[in-house]
Amino acid sequence: MSHLLKSVEDGVMKLVLNRPDAMNALSREMMTGLQEALEEAAGSREVGCVVVRGAGDKAFCAGGDVKSMAAGRDQEKTYEDKVHDLRARMQVSELLHEMGKPTVAMVNGVAAGAGLSIALAADMRFVAKSARMTTAFAKVGFSGDFGSHYFLHKLVGTAKARELYFTAEILNAEQIERLGLANRVVDDANLESETMAFAKKLASGPRVAWWHVKKNMKVAEEGTLSEALDSEAARMIRTGETQDHKEAARAFVEKRQPVFKGY
Repeated sequence: MSHLLKSVEDGVMKLVLNRPDAMNALSREMMTGLQEALEEAAGSREVGCVVVRGAGDKAFCAGGDVKSMAAGRDQEKTYEDKVHDLRARMQVSELLHEMGKPTVAMVNGVAAGAGLSIALAADMRFVAKSARMTTAFAKVGFSGDFGSHYFLHKLVGTAKARELYFTAEILNAEQIERLGLANRVVDDANLESETMAFAKKLASGPRVAWWHVKKNMKVAEEGTLSEALDSEAARMIRTGETQDHKEAARAFVEKRQPVFKGY
């Protein structure tokens, strides 16, 4: 059984973390497949949006495979090799957050540890009412990985991020929404349909503009106001030269919906 399922429909690449019997805990096969799929999505003209979810209804992803950790695998590797290997696997968070296309985490069930990190790396999160989120790392004596320090700090502020790390509090859907970690909280029965409808709408949108929006957001996250304004000015003019912009302007005058081509 493949640990990652991939499909593309109406411009949306859906990636399913497929270890339901293990709460979709991360395996090497899953991480390799996820990175390869995200790299494919980033460079594909067929894909306009990416959705990540967990198989089944119990978990989005429970994080690292604790049973594998307890077995002491990779003990023969040096510290430097372990750091290198982990950093390479964490590329999936960069790809989700920085690829020039919208990414959505469909959070069904539990998102814990690195699973939470991956959900937070996406641009947006659609969360089931039964969902739960927790950093979880402290419970197994870890500090945390896959970017959750970065994302939590940005999303909830440094004081709350520290609290969530120190306490490993389990957040319910109401708390998740109140903290701004969810873009939408959805009835469990409607999570798939609402998330995919939203993703397909994004995939049919002005993809060149989405690429520039992602670049602008990166500058806004990491740079100064002056750098953000510089980026916005350059990219506003660039997107104004696209056929998508010209089509949207014509559609506005003609009082119809634009048909974007992605160039």
